[in-house]
Amino acid sequence: MKKTVLYIIGAVAAISMLSSCENGILDQESPSTFDAATVYSNYALAEGTVFGITEAFAEVNSYRGRFLPWYGYNTDCEWYNTFSKTYDNKNEITAYGITTNNDQLNQSNGPFNLMYTAIERANLVIEGIRNYGDVKGDADMAYLLGEALTLRAMVYYDLIKAWGDVPARFTPVQSDNLYVAKSSRDVIFNQILADLDEAIPYLYLPGESAATQQTDRINKLFAEGLYARIALCASGYALRPDDGCVGTGDAGTVRLSSDENLSKEVLYPKALAYLKDVINSGKASLIADYETLWRNFNSYDLAAGNEVLYCIPFGNGRGRWNYTFAIKNEGATINGVAFSQGGVAGPLPTMWFKYEDNDVRRDLTCVNYSWEKTGAITPSGIAKWYFGKYRFEWMDANPYGGGNDDGIKPIVMRYSDVLLMAAEIENELNGPSAFAKQCLLDVRSRAYKGNESVAEAYVNGLGGKDAFFNAIVDERALEFCGEFLRKGDLIRWNKLSSNLKAAKADLYALRDKTGDYAYLTGDIYYRLGDDEESLVIWGLGKTEQTAPEGEWEEVKNYVKYDDKKKSDLYEAKIENLYINDPDQWMFWPIFDNTVSNSQGHIVNDYAFAK
Repeated sequence: MKKTVLYIIGAVAAISMLSSCENGILDQESPSTFDAATVYSNYALAEGTVFGITEAFAEVNSYRGRFLPWYGYNTDCEWYNTFSKTYDNKNEITAYGITTNNDQLNQSNGPFNLMYTAIERANLVIEGIRNYGDVKGDADMAYLLGEALTLRAMVYYDLIKAWGDVPARFTPVQSDNLYVAKSSRDVIFNQILADLDEAIPYLYLPGESAATQQTDRINKLFAEGLYARIALCASGYALRPDDGCVGTGDAGTVRLSSDENLSKEVLYPKALAYLKDVINSGKASLIADYETLWRNFNSYDLAAGNEVLYCIPFGNGRGRWNYTFAIKNEGATINGVAFSQGGVAGPLPTMWFKYEDNDVRRDLTCVNYSWEKTGAITPSGIAKWYFGKYRFEWMDANPYGGGNDDGIKPIVMRYSDVLLMAAEIENELNGPSAFAKQCLLDVRSRAYKGNESVAEAYVNGLGGKDAFFNAIVDERALEFCGEFLRKGDLIRWNKLSSNLKAAKADLYALRDKTGDYAYLTGDIYYRLGDDEESLVIWGLGKTEQTAPEGEWEEVKNYVKYDDKKKSDLYEAKIENLYINDPDQWMFWPIFDNTVSNSQGHIVNDYAFAK
């Protein structure tokens, strides 16, 4: 039986959904009817095929090394850190100027094709269990069906948020359907929302079964939250070709869907009901301390039933999350391991100033220092901020043993997202009700731990519907900076271009010490923190404009403009926040390798039309 499972996975892996040549494997029954009946009627064997779906996430150029390290920035709170005047194939991805032959992503085994490999594996599992599994009589088998449906929905959502309209494949590939054109994303939205409606009753709660003891397996609460996330996207704004013009080279406009089934009036009540089910389940909660949340994340805590609802199930020697996004480390040895890299992206330099002094998230999100190879910790320059949520120094040396793959499991959804989605939807349906305010207050009270009265006064002081919505817009940036939800939020709110334009002006104001930053002297002082693994920096806060008492190192003219220093906010770096109108370049193209191998079925729209 093990050979049968391996044969199924191997056969699927051999199919590159849109860029492989036709070959004999597509005309074979793979697996045979007998093998499929054997595999999908047996829980242990069927479970192995579900693991095959997520195995595709860990491929070199899939979620592991291309999708997660490149999708989601630049926004009004996050940006690409490593730009250094030389505009190249990496800068163009982040700066809304990507080309169809970008060599980071234009690969036969790139993320687009590997995500369709995951979808094909899910299609085989779903078909197999429907045909041969005892879904009605076996709760465990029903769970596997729900897991496969949810994974497929998640991958399709990720495809849509990166590429817009993509091919819709909901049945296994055969020789007569090898090549397909793009579909309207509305077709996919309707299907995956229906799939989640089906899946949710099948799924176990966190900790309810052996499968859901950890957050690297799908559970009911994540699926309910995913429904709401997809509903918000489907009913929101985005760049869309005219109806009936998908895949014709249509430039598109930023608009809402014209599908009435995807309107807020239809989707929001159901999404809110699912979110309330999560909130009332008693199986998820905020971790009381924001720092503890991120220390747990960096130490591979996968215990279900707390704040993290689902994470990407990378193995302990797979995935490049901290390698990409942790505080910059030039090779210092920490806990017996020499770390290198991190810092590829970080908060906008202005982001630290958006938090209030007593918001504990500020110094846990925005870090302005890095590790030198010697182990010294030094200020990194006003243009080089890092995500303090991700720290090599908080990782366990075991299981991580060095190298590019750190084994960190990227978080897909946290409970705080459920609360803020519920607050947003409730406000849209019923205004800033007591329920909406409580959801927002729960998130903000943790952020102001020890100063909860400040959070309560803020939430209670919010007036009407518009003021509450604007508070949600701000809160999601403060809560999720560095988690790369922001780009999708700005798109669905129709705020991408306007907020990025304002962010660029804000960067210039910081550079020139004008406007909100006029109080800055430009000088800073720093010393090693009591934990001996961080720096305390003085001189950026509004009450820090005189020299502090005690022993501090001084850096003169830290906030300044010098075109020759990479650590400064020079014009080319600020301008690289975006080089084209983000509204017209919010999506990636389907890359040349895939298009050229699609036998003419796939045509790019938006700014990439030829």
